[in-house]
Amino acid sequence: MTSPDVDVVHICTPNYLHAPLVRLALEAVKHVVCEKPLATSRADAEGLVAIARAAGVVAAVPFIYRYYPTVREARSRVADGSSGPIRLIHGSYLQDWLSTAQDHNWRVDPAMGGASRTFADIGVHWCDLVEFVTGHRITALAARLLTAVPERMTGEGLDGSPGVRRVGTEDAATLIFETDRGAVGSLVASQVTPGRKNRLWFSLDGATTSMAFNQELPESLWVGSREATTLITRGSAGMSQSAQRFSVLPAGHPQGYQDCFNSFVSDVYAAVAGETPAGLPQFEDGLRATVLTEAVLASSASRSWVEVPG
Repeated sequence: MTSPDVDVVHICTPNYLHAPLVRLALEAVKHVVCEKPLATSRADAEGLVAIARAAGVVAAVPFIYRYYPTVREARSRVADGSSGPIRLIHGSYLQDWLSTAQDHNWRVDPAMGGASRTFADIGVHWCDLVEFVTGHRITALAARLLTAVPERMTGEGLDGSPGVRRVGTEDAATLIFETDRGAVGSLVASQVTPGRKNRLWFSLDGATTSMAFNQELPESLWVGSREATTLITRGSAGMSQSAQRFSVLPAGHPQGYQDCFNSFVSDVYAAVAGETPAGLPQFEDGLRATVLTEAVLASSASRSWVEVPG
């Protein structure tokens, strides 16, 4: 990590190791890409943001769903006013990979993954995406957490047979929220929804049009008005410049998740070279995710609305 041959350090470890490893990289004045969560506590995330700013390095978090061309198209339509003011923001992020008691992973252990699992793992992706697209910020929320599978089988028995571990993190999270621009919204995040692999879906309901995006069908953006509904397919004539920048394959040749990751890494290295790519998710966005996570945990614990700082 301290070698002069190293320009950028990528942190892809279990969550509890993110903060100490990022700190070491920043102290060596290296550019850093850290998987989310940036840290498992807001205090640690704030410290890393401060160190990165002082070091003057590129410090990025891969909120890569920002890199779908159809997502950039939705963002452009909100920004240019064609959607009208956004009134309602709602959707879900659903997975099934932990839906049975036989499913286990280090993320289930709070000591390794942090106090929140489903929201901190996938709910923050949804929140980052809708805040990025709309320009709204969630200012207050009310959340509930569900542990649907309270015990999970592990391979930890002394004789090699499966053991049983109590689950200390949530399998699903629901929340309703308000934004700084007067919209209201809701989210369901789940890792125990059979048949759903990575269904990140949102609907942005504006005064003029609504727009819906489905990450499992990312090549089109649904746009609806009182008069008609339209599917805007990636590569369509008239798409915004911000959308066209990430449309790297000819229309009709499907792009997907890996292309988004490739675009993110390309933007990181462009920033390292001195460019300022629009929409690059940075440590401040990682800090935002920890702020939202702590608000969700606090709301669920108190069974009340909580204010979201910043």
